[in-house]
Order: sequence, then C-alpha cells, then structure tokens
Amino acid sequence: MRNTVIDPENRIPFNNNVDHCIGTGRLGLALTAEYLEQLRLVQQEIGFKNIRGHGLFTDDVAIYHEYEEDGVTKVEYNYTYIDRIFDSYLELGIRPYLELGFMPEKLASGTQTIFYWKGNTTPPRDYTLWTDMVVALLKHLRGRYGEEVLDWNIEVWNEPNLPGFWYKADMQEYFRLFKETFNAIKAYDERFRVGGPAICGVNDAEWIRKFLEFCKAEGIRPDAVTRHHYCVDFPETVGHYDYSTLQDPDERLGNLQSTRDIADSFDEYRGIPIHITEFSTSYTPKGVIHDTNLNAAYLAEQLSRLGDMNESYSYWTFGDVFEEQGVPFTPFHGGFGLVAGGCIPKPTFYTFAFFKALKKFGTDCVLRDKTAVVVKSDKGYAGILWNIDGESFTRSFEFPTEDSFTLITKTVDEQTCNPLKFWHDLGEPANLTRTQTELLRAAAKPLIQSEVITAEQGKAKAELTVNKNGIVYFELTPRTFTPDRGYDYDRVISFH
Repeated sequence: MRNTVIDPENRIPFNNNVDHCIGTGRLGLALTAEYLEQLRLVQQEIGFKNIRGHGLFTDDVAIYHEYEEDGVTKVEYNYTYIDRIFDSYLELGIRPYLELGFMPEKLASGTQTIFYWKGNTTPPRDYTLWTDMVVALLKHLRGRYGEEVLDWNIEVWNEPNLPGFWYKADMQEYFRLFKETFNAIKAYDERFRVGGPAICGVNDAEWIRKFLEFCKAEGIRPDAVTRHHYCVDFPETVGHYDYSTLQDPDERLGNLQSTRDIADSFDEYRGIPIHITEFSTSYTPKGVIHDTNLNAAYLAEQLSRLGDMNESYSYWTFGDVFEEQGVPFTPFHGGFGLVAGGCIPKPTFYTFAFFKALKKFGTDCVLRDKTAVVVKSDKGYAGILWNIDGESFTRSFEFPTEDSFTLITKTVDEQTCNPLKFWHDLGEPANLTRTQTELLRAAAKPLIQSEVITAEQGKAKAELTVNKNGIVYFELTPRTFTPDRGYDYDRVISFH
C-alpha cells in the first residue's frame, strides 16, 4: 500500500476546465426528443457551458436558400430550425460553440459529401455568398439572444487536413476559407472570437505551423488555435463494430504539447489559447471501448493533464443520438456518448461528473500524480483516483488535523457500475423494453459509501482501494456530531 502525506500548503498547477465544452452529433439531431432527454440528464448531473457540433449549414438545418426572381438568382435565409435548436440549448443552460460548416448544397463548389447524412465538404463556389451567410447568421443570433452572442466561440470548419472533411485536404484553399471568414466576421464586429484550423491527426504539426505562418503573413491573429485529440491506433472493423488499441497516455499528451510549443515559437502567438474541440479515446462512432470502464479510467488521467497545455478540451460527445455511420443497431454499440440509448449513463459519464464535482469543491490542488488528484478548500479535501487496466491497489492519504472527518466515496468500476456487462448478461437485446431500461439505469450508478475518520496524533488517514479500470471520488470533510436525545446508534445496530 502506498502512503502519501498531504501538505495543505502545496499549490500545484491544475487547470480543471472539464465543463467548458461538450460535443454533439450534427445539430439537426437536437430536433429529436431522445437527444434532448440525454442532454438534459448531462446538464443536470454535470453541467457544461458550451456545446459544439457539425452541420450548422447543412441542408437539414435549412438556413441557406436560393430562388429566381425576374431571371436573377437571389439568396434568402431560414432560421426556423436553428432558432429551435439554440433555444433548446439555452433553456438547458448551455451555449453554442459555433463550428462553421458544412457547405449548403446550393452554395457548394462540388458534390463530395461525408457521413450517412451527406454533409457537403467542398469549398464554397462563391466566397462572398459564404461570408454573407456567416455574417447574416451572427446578426440574426445577436438580434435574438443579445450581446452574449459575442462570447460564443467560433471555429472555421472541421478537420480540413483530412480529405473526407475538406476536398483533397487542400491546405491553401482552407487558408483562404479561414482568411475570408475571419476578416468578414471581424469587419462586422471584431469582438467575436474566431479560431481554427480544427485539425485532427494527419500532418498535425505541419498544419499548425503553416497555419500560423499564413496568419502571420496576412496580419491575422486568431483568437484560438483549435485541434482534435484521439488516443487509439487504427481500428479493426468486425461487423458493425471497431476494435482499437489504446496508445500510451504520455505519448498522446506529448503530441498536444508539441502544438503548444509550435504556437509559442511564434512571438505573435506565444500564449494563444489552444482549444481541443474534440477529444476521446477512439475516433470512430462504433468504437466499442467507449462503453467500457477502461474508457472511464483512461480519460480520468487525460482530464487531470489536458489543462497543462490547453485552455479547454471538449469531449466528443455527450450522447449516443448520433448518425455519422448510420442509425445504431443496439444501445451499446461503441457510440461516442457519455450516455447510451435509453438515457443510460456509461462509466465515463461519472469521470466527467467527478471532475466537475472536484472543480466545484475547490481549486487549490495539493496533489497530482499518475493515479490521483487532490484539492483543498475551506470545506476540507476532495480527490479522484483511477486505475488504468492494472491490478487493484490501495493508497493511503495522511491529512494533518486534530478533527474527526466524514469520508464519502463514490466508486465506479467493473463490479459497481458496469451497464455494459449487465446488458451482456441480459442477452445483448437490441431493443430494450422499459423494464430492461430501468434495470440498466439502476446498474449504471456509482457505489456510494461513508466512513468516520478519527484523527490520531495530529493526522487523519484515509485508505482508498481502486479496482482494475476503476475510478474513486472522495470527499473528506469535518464531522460535527449532534445526536438527538436518547438516540444511541451503536445500540440501534446491535439489536438481536
């Protein structure tokens, strides 16, 4: 058993920005009931500030239209659906992070599309029509929601370094898109915050460097550098599912540090905010690891360190109402979401809930290492421990005090919170009955326990065991004992 003495005077840098943003499937899915039910659960139990998704300008949201009048082609905009979507977001206490894409069919220069829902991924045939559409939308949103829209982050496109997401992964054409869009938005109101290039994986260092070189040459200062972050090797596809191997956490985080280093190598961009606008383990919506306890434990370490080089990081996604590769066949299909179909939280849901609880508890970090993070406030201490695919271990923490404490723990592991196993034991039903759904929701809850810790010789000791692929959240707070007259707890529990 490893023993750690907590020094309450320690102040360890820890940027816990877990709640800054969460991802979603295409925005048009927000018109469905199950989508909003899942998002409501996420907001009630975790509470994110921003939400980012694809498809703002795709035809199912129906903003861009052309018509002919007196032989002249004219443009008009329809905000019926986007208003409905954004109204729903704001009612749930979450603001849009505006990803500008994909291309409306009538504005597109080509026919290339991506995904089951056929998002067009070609440049605009007319850049003026594109920037007019972008600025018109911002004016509309500002008129509807007020000056708070100035605080909504804006990102130009999605993964232009991948040929499926941007025709031929044409770097110079993307730079033109960014320049034209950035300048048009800033000309309307320079207070809007515009970032890019939203790259993912392939040639990421080259893209980041050349993007900043382009911006420097053009006299452009992006408000943020944006990129994505996934942590698996290329998957093996079997039937409807993708099987991947996790990469070394230090290696993946080192890749993010390289982006920070590249940005800081430019005098003009040193210290510029870096937003990870998508991150997860697997980058496929049928990546079976997403439903596992291993996913939850692996991401606990990621969340403990992502803030070291990034201002924000957005998990992809909040829920499994998601159709990039078609409508899922089963409730546990490896979807990106924190929540499975039927509003069943996955283990990773609690990774985020625990880090949000840690942030609310206190911001003075007194310990952070490869398996734990602990913070202190005037309420006491709180922390998270995790175990990535290893044998069970116990850690002992010593806290200097003369007081007695109440120790509360919440445990998520393969024994205590494993809806995937429960579903498997039920026979892997593709279409859950109401009873099965209720059972799975009950099986998808942490084990909550309590204990009284009595200080001895000026210190209180808490011992916490973390099983394989487990996460344990704890709070250690001073205990005030105020029994009612005549009540004897020891006598109550000793009845025979």
